[in-house]
Amino acid sequence: MTADETPDETAAETVEEPGWDVDPDDDWGIAVITTVGRQLKLRREAMGLRACEFGAQVGYSEDMIYKIEGGRRIPRPDFLDQADLILRADGLLKAMKADVAKVRYPKKVRDLAKLESRVVEMHLYDPLSIHGLLQTPDYARGLLRMRRPAYSKDEVERYMAGRVSRQTIFDRDPAPELSFVLEEWTLRRPLGGRVLLRAQLEHLLTIAKLPSVELQIMRMDREEHAGVDGGIEVLKFADASAMGRSPVVSNGRPVTEPRQLRILELRYGIIRAQALTPRESMAFIERLLGEA
Repeated sequence: MTADETPDETAAETVEEPGWDVDPDDDWGIAVITTVGRQLKLRREAMGLRACEFGAQVGYSEDMIYKIEGGRRIPRPDFLDQADLILRADGLLKAMKADVAKVRYPKKVRDLAKLESRVVEMHLYDPLSIHGLLQTPDYARGLLRMRRPAYSKDEVERYMAGRVSRQTIFDRDPAPELSFVLEEWTLRRPLGGRVLLRAQLEHLLTIAKLPSVELQIMRMDREEHAGVDGGIEVLKFADASAMGRSPVVSNGRPVTEPRQLRILELRYGIIRAQALTPRESMAFIERLLGEA
């Protein structure tokens, strides 16, 4: 709290948090939120309500209403529901929730989710941490809080929500074939605390039991490891096209050229052969849970 803030004002800001800041580099997101804000303002003025009066009805300050109307703040879905009812918008504001929901996640997360929504097969190896598609919300939040320079509280929640939203890939029907290889140390190191780690291990077992998922563990005692140069991602699509990425190929930029993709698939195939089988990996995770 600063010197010119009262305790009541500070508490109000904490309670009324209606959304996140707009990414200045997200042109589509800015256009969506600007349109939503303009419609809100037009409807409010048509009702003869001042910003402070409307804010009192939805539980937000006058300043926050101006930020949303000015396209500087991303409103939450429940805010649009309230606004649609109070401003008698007949569903117009509610209809914008789908686009607003997309904007709430960072652009790079949306772009990645768009790609993942098209895949029929994915091969994923991350040498540094449990892959984001496998993280629980609490575990993801814990990792994001360790970021330096530190993320703000809003940024942590926004990135966590974006990461977790991508996990709808497991609910697709038909489901894509998903292969993950995790490093043993990522399952042993209690990042965020042992309670978070235990819940994360239990979640891995749940995911590993899905018929479309193969999860394998690379043991730390392996004397040969084809993944020492970094992570690997290979995404395959229904039209037979594919895209891959690894730090040692094209400086980590996405590649689609067949020769480069063959290199990534070769490395990933060797990594899988060097790791525990899916059945052995599940037994290993269960053993770790017994040690926790």
